[in-house]
Amino acid sequence: MNIPYRFKLNTSSFAYYWTEGLGKELLNKQGRTPDIDQANQFIPLLYQWDNKADEIIQDLYAKIGILAANKSLFNYIDEQPLASDESTVWNNFFKDIDLNPDWLDWNKIQKGSELCRRPGLTSLIVLRDYCLMGGYESAAINKPLIYTGALKKGAVKRLVDTVEFWVQITKENGLEKGSEGLKQVFLTRMIHAYSRVHILQKSDWDTEKWGVPINSWDMLATNLGFSLVFMVGLHRMGIQVSPEEKEGVFHFWKYIGYLLGIPLELLPDNEEEAIEALYYWTMTQREGDADTQLLASALKEEPVMAHYPTNPLMRKMMREIHLFYNHYLLGEYSCRLLGLPSTTIGRFGIINVWRTKKQEMKIGNEANRQKAILDGGNEQENVRQIYQKYNR
Repeated sequence: MNIPYRFKLNTSSFAYYWTEGLGKELLNKQGRTPDIDQANQFIPLLYQWDNKADEIIQDLYAKIGILAANKSLFNYIDEQPLASDESTVWNNFFKDIDLNPDWLDWNKIQKGSELCRRPGLTSLIVLRDYCLMGGYESAAINKPLIYTGALKKGAVKRLVDTVEFWVQITKENGLEKGSEGLKQVFLTRMIHAYSRVHILQKSDWDTEKWGVPINSWDMLATNLGFSLVFMVGLHRMGIQVSPEEKEGVFHFWKYIGYLLGIPLELLPDNEEEAIEALYYWTMTQREGDADTQLLASALKEEPVMAHYPTNPLMRKMMREIHLFYNHYLLGEYSCRLLGLPSTTIGRFGIINVWRTKKQEMKIGNEANRQKAILDGGNEQENVRQIYQKYNR
């Protein structure tokens, strides 16, 4: 079996996470540490990818352009008339995608989306300052960002796209047929494929070294970042996730992962399976490199480079507050590896943690829980609108 350069036993960032960081509690829940030798079975996934989506890029996007093809995708989902050749392409793609498979439970989907919304701004803080920033600790999974020019485009655009994706899919009924959330899921799948095809055709990407760009194994890791890692971050911020909400989140992201083209058998049904998968992926990641720190620095400076708040001093203050959350959620060890400086003024961010914990004490009352879901969703929608208004 060919073992790529990227696949090695991690001895720094992620190893620390499982022995001294928040991952230690996850392993305590498991009652055991997974056998790292079992991770070798996943090496072939580094060379497995979403071939069906790549065919769309060749058959449609390369012919009519990305903007026209995206519009064609949205029109197809909206069941609008299309040119016969476009309709044929999309029919071939969607014929094997069941939007309502037998295993899907819409009640669990609802519970999962509600948990994503009810922490409001805290959810977005965890996604940005824990899940996204922490993901930069892997050199390999982020290489496609470098090859597609993410540094030149800036972290602002990535945040705009991520917030749009998150808010639309987590809205009430956000994944129903014809919804904006469903469009965002398939748009993201096409963006992944377009990036992969572009990298392989237009760059000096080394598949032997890094695997295929945006491969199935890395896609699973991203899915775990939005589910398991997200809930770990919420817990650190004071959110108490109920068993029903936890089950709902895993089901929610299982469905999204399936729609994004991740093999169904890889997607976890519960926390135990998710912890094991995260352990195998993280513990076989090569440590961060120079690109890691460049991406982390770009995300650190995103608040300053954005156009909101309109006052430059307030944007610098936002940078410091996000730095506080980086240190609070990731820990000093990871922040040092990422090249993230400490902050003094940003410590005001602890006020939101106190506020979150205080609000969480009221969640036992169902009326208060429903109010938190409504208010939290509105907070997230407000952030989405701000990003769209000031950073498009």
